Amino acid sequence: MRKAFAIALLAAAAAAPASAATMPYDEAADARADIRAALAEAKRAKVPVLVVFGANWCGDCRALDLSFKSGASAALVAGSFRVVKVNVGRFDRNVDVAQSYGVPLKKGIPAVAVLSQDGQLLEATRAGELADARSMGDSGIHEFFSRIARKAGALP
Repeated sequence: MRKAFAIALLAAAAAAPASAATMPYDEAADARADIRAALAEAKRAKVPVLVVFGANWCGDCRALDLSFKSGASAALVAGSFRVVKVNVGRFDRNVDVAQSYGVPLKKGIPAVAVLSQDGQLLEATRAGELADARSMGDSGIHEFFSRIARKAGALP
């Protein structure tokens, strides 16, 4: 099942035109401003913020983004978090933002930090836990974010 999911994600990514509009990471975004806006929305919605660090060239980052749009992970993430995607370029952009949350990008991307509604770090990937998202499949990604959502208090 994981292999089939990975193949489907890769096919979808390959079939989609590689325009800036279809890429998951806005290379011109102001990461800190986007995080502040997500924190304000998270406070109103009473959910944590999921900061996803990645890049458009990264196949695993695109696979994770696709899982946020369809399948079991999509509903879980949409209902449990306010999501902010932060472009790290070729590890030359927003590295300081990742470091400020204790996310070691050199362990692999995509990587995430989960923030409380007040901006406090609740959880972070520290060992490249999502760096092989294509192989994790929807069930593996769902299991990962279910565990994170429970730790963050977004799920019972």
